[in-house]
Amino acid sequence: MRTRWWPGSSAGTDGGPAEVIGVLGRAAGLVTIGSDISPVEIVEGLVEHALADRASDIHIEPQEHRVRVRYRVDGVLHEVLQMPLDLSFGVVSRIKVLGGMDIVEKRRPQDGQFVFRTTDSRGERTVDVRVSVTLGVNGEKVVLRLLESDRRRVRYSDLGMHPETARAWAVAAGNTSGMLLCAGPTGSGKTTTLYATLGELDDVGSNLCSIEDPVEYVVDTVTQIQINPAIGTTFASGLRSLLRQDPDVILVGEIRDPETAKIAVQSALTGHLVLSTVHARDSVSALYRFLEMGVEPYLVTSSVLVVMAQRLLRRNCPRCLRAVEPTPEQRALYLRHGGIPKSEFLAGAGCNACGGTGFHDRVGVYEMLRMTPSIRALVADNANADVVRFEAVAEGMQTLTTEAVRLVAEDVTTLAEVMRVVAAD
Repeated sequence: MRTRWWPGSSAGTDGGPAEVIGVLGRAAGLVTIGSDISPVEIVEGLVEHALADRASDIHIEPQEHRVRVRYRVDGVLHEVLQMPLDLSFGVVSRIKVLGGMDIVEKRRPQDGQFVFRTTDSRGERTVDVRVSVTLGVNGEKVVLRLLESDRRRVRYSDLGMHPETARAWAVAAGNTSGMLLCAGPTGSGKTTTLYATLGELDDVGSNLCSIEDPVEYVVDTVTQIQINPAIGTTFASGLRSLLRQDPDVILVGEIRDPETAKIAVQSALTGHLVLSTVHARDSVSALYRFLEMGVEPYLVTSSVLVVMAQRLLRRNCPRCLRAVEPTPEQRALYLRHGGIPKSEFLAGAGCNACGGTGFHDRVGVYEMLRMTPSIRALVADNANADVVRFEAVAEGMQTLTTEAVRLVAEDVTTLAEVMRVVAAD
């Protein structure tokens, strides 16, 4: 791995910043560094090691007597580093310079980005780093989101959908018009699902376009627009522009306001296939988000083809599986949602391969609502969301919890993880 050495660090390895933190990271205790280290080397080392550790985000958080650094790995934050508080100014300033931000301005939030290139065992890697800086009571907090610009675009087979769900989603994506929605909180894999869908639709005879914030997967065969409110490019204005580009398929990164919702619905009704995401807790709630944004029920039922709610669950680490005893509450959840009888439940114990967490990587869990005639009629009549959900389950919809329990039965994940991510909904 090509890295630079951190002088004065508390470890005496031969490798550099990534190896230093790797040796004394989550599995073996925190790294504490002194004030004699260059902010340039700190920032470089943090990004280097975060990539090696499969982190999606880096949080640099000033506290009363120290600076805490945490990585988000497989959706969960882990503390990896502590720094003296007097290093905070230099580190934040370095990140602001890289991100093209004003280093003097501290009172208002700022956003920026920069490109980071490195070489490791996987070869040359180029990472787009999105920066967010905001002022807290102890100083400026920085969050770095790491997006690999050259990462492989996933396919349906990579998503982990149940085969029947994947087939139904693919059939819906085969329509020439209408809307396919993915619902869930931030970081639940919605964009990944939509790009897997684009991958199946990508051929020389189709014009594929997207409007996103940010563009997470760069694809040569897709016309991609990134929103930029500073110059007036919003989801709504960008979508209007794309409609003048003779599109066949339009990916709208997120529907978050009434104007975008209405344009997207009209696009789906006038001969375009629209793929988009909505922040909602489940598939039925996603439909009612449109109604809350002022879209008429008959337009929603006429445009939406299917809604896919999803979450990401951490996978058991295959190298350290061991038998565990579920709590009575966990076992009751398992049986209530159709779990097959099991004499033994497995979970990761924690090892070097998984950083002591017992988990390695994540798997999607999906709930697909099909817009059947009875569902359309209920929504058009402004039926209560619970009534719509009851009807969908009666027609065969597998809920998020039911699908998650199926993964527990296959020892892919744990009941504790299901209760943390899914069942709390």
